[in-house]
Amino acid sequence: MTVILSSTQKKYLRGLAHKLKPVAFIGQKGITEALIAAIDQAMDDHELIKLKFVDFKEKDVKIAMAETIREKTGSSMAGMIGHTAIFYRPSRDERKRRIVLPE
Repeated sequence: MTVILSSTQKKYLRGLAHKLKPVAFIGQKGITEALIAAIDQAMDDHELIKLKFVDFKEKDVKIAMAETIREKTGSSMAGMIGHTAIFYRPSRDERKRRIVLPE
């Protein structure tokens, strides 16, 4: 259930994410099943999360890893700023949705 985000929506989500702290750090082990499970749970709880790349500094590697995370969690990437990626996935329970995207 990946949401296709417009550039306006991505900008809005990046603004909301500015004050957030990263919920997970991607280190030397890379993407593990435990990491995906933790990210999935965080998305269920928060809808909008930040992930920080600790041991990966090459942009191409970070983009490839972010794409893998996006695919495995069914989320959308709102952006990547430096070593931090921002992901969004609306809550599966419509009553728990807190973020209303601009049109």
